Amino acid sequence: MQENKDVLGTAPIGKLLLRLSLPAVIAQIINMLYNIVDRIYIGHIPENGDLALTGVGVCMPLIMIVSAFAALVSSGGAPRASIYMGEKNMQKAEKTLGGCFLLQIIISVILTVVLCIWNEKILLSFGASQNTIKYATDYMNIYALGTIFVQLTLGMNAFIAAQGFTKISMISVIIGAVANIALDPIFIYGFDMGVKGAALATVMSQALSCIWAVCFLCSKKALLRLKVKNLSLSPKIIFPCVALGTATFIMQASESVISICFNSSLLGYGGDIAVGAMTILTSVMQFAMLPLQGIAQGAQPILSYNYGAKNSERVKSTFKLLLISCLTYSVVLWSLVMLFPRGFASMFTSETAILDFTQSVIRIYFGGTIIFGIQVACQMTFVSLGKATSSIMVAIVRKFILLVPLIYIMPRLLENKTLGVYMAEPIADVLAVLFTSILFVFQFKSSIKKIEGDVYGDNT
Repeated sequence: MQENKDVLGTAPIGKLLLRLSLPAVIAQIINMLYNIVDRIYIGHIPENGDLALTGVGVCMPLIMIVSAFAALVSSGGAPRASIYMGEKNMQKAEKTLGGCFLLQIIISVILTVVLCIWNEKILLSFGASQNTIKYATDYMNIYALGTIFVQLTLGMNAFIAAQGFTKISMISVIIGAVANIALDPIFIYGFDMGVKGAALATVMSQALSCIWAVCFLCSKKALLRLKVKNLSLSPKIIFPCVALGTATFIMQASESVISICFNSSLLGYGGDIAVGAMTILTSVMQFAMLPLQGIAQGAQPILSYNYGAKNSERVKSTFKLLLISCLTYSVVLWSLVMLFPRGFASMFTSETAILDFTQSVIRIYFGGTIIFGIQVACQMTFVSLGKATSSIMVAIVRKFILLVPLIYIMPRLLENKTLGVYMAEPIADVLAVLFTSILFVFQFKSSIKKIEGDVYGDNT
């Protein structure tokens, strides 16, 4: 166990990042399959597949909110636990795990009640039309019952990865994804349940992943173990975790707000076909960006552990490699979308009308991804070093100060108002990268000087 902990502070960074990132990338891609596979099957339902796909797409803001609450706790708690491990404070690291676990259960219960009671009203406000609301509520009524499994799977996997066990985290996701892929056609087509079957398959699959993750954290194989004595909501433990996780929460929860803004604007300018195209674009974007998130997730325990251990050289080297890796991927992704726009769109629909429409706007929507690797690398480093204020700031600027206003400003500037809505995304991305880069230069230098000063002070 001791050897497994020390590897974060001693192993060659390139090999270590590959070792941690590769399973994380695979896990991220497979995790998205829960929703992607649902949409692929739903989009090909005979006769009403396009409406069913649009209805499920309207559910995405709510699904994002559920995931965001998991991130509120885990994305702050996991880096904190890694930092405590670097400081050799295992007791505080385990208390962080236990407190976050209990908090996620409480949040899950609250979310389940809210979604079960008010999901139809929420979905209508999120852009569902009279043609699609039935499919949206059919899906969400069942999905809401599995909220606790989603919360604990996402949350506990973050703590597993933070210990360096990214392969275990990957297996947890694979178990659920394989089950989901197998159950989807059975429930959707075999039992003729339609979108209800897709939701039921997802819930059952997430339950399997949840059981695996919790069992591992309770076993002796884990470095940080889930113990009953640590299941408490100590403010000294929980508040710093929630503060640090707020940035990721804003980033993910704001996706629901962004979806509402996009869907409501597009429904008014372009109708159901424009909303359906947005569902496909969002699906492609989420799926394509997962490797970036996986690379960043693999770097997080290395950055956090060595920051806690005050090893500035390894922190700097890890960030440089993370930045190069993320930027390289974003350039490759942008190039593929520009070259093969119809190929990406056809993954989610076979309807000619919506496919042609999506192909016409996908290059515009992805225009800013060429440099977006910079944004991901800087944001993850902010979180990994415990810089809650900076991480919250960049999340707010990109989503609320830039993107939301641009969704309503751009249609007023262009004759093609629908096209103007789609253009808001790349413009916001480019401006956000510029802001984040400038802020990061100052904050990163300050953080490195701090730990180097602490080391110098310890040696005098």
